[in-house]
Amino acid sequence: MRDTHPNEERLFDIAATQGGYFTAAQARTSGYSRALLAHHAATGRFVRARRGLYRFRQYPSSPREEVMAAWLAMAPDAVVSHESALDLLGLADTIPDHIHLTVPRSKRSLRPQQQVTLHTATRPPQPDEIVVREGMKLTSPTRTILDVAQSGGAPDQVARAIRQALERGLTTRDRLLAGARHRGKRVEALVEGLLDHTVR
Repeated sequence: MRDTHPNEERLFDIAATQGGYFTAAQARTSGYSRALLAHHAATGRFVRARRGLYRFRQYPSSPREEVMAAWLAMAPDAVVSHESALDLLGLADTIPDHIHLTVPRSKRSLRPQQQVTLHTATRPPQPDEIVVREGMKLTSPTRTILDVAQSGGAPDQVARAIRQALERGLTTRDRLLAGARHRGKRVEALVEGLLDHTVR
């Protein structure tokens, strides 16, 4: 018979890569039955963040743990994107009011939690358009900048992100221009104009 004894060390190792959070499915792979998971939540050993999502109570909090919780609740279909990705990439000077996640168009029926904005994409981020930060999957700098530009982000916000990304070597002028050409005339003109006024 398969060993189903709970392996707390394994579950903690998983949670440690996710800001202390873990899903019910991850707990089950570590040997926790639904009843045992409910027991630990009731006694306070685990904190129930929302349905199917838990957190080790003793794990130290982090500034972006609410983004991690929102992403895990929608994973594996979602990636952190738009203004939330700008923040995690260090390309913004403000923290967004909402958590932005991108999901495939086929998942548009997913119901987001409060303070979460879901973006649907006919062309979901490809593997080379995804990076990992603080244990979360998010859109790459180039994809993020183009997504924000296309969704109507403030031009000064886009300009700041472009400047910082270029200065830090996170993208290139050619990559941004090539990507913008597939986003329509408005985005192409905006990105080209901002690049022309950005020190390269």
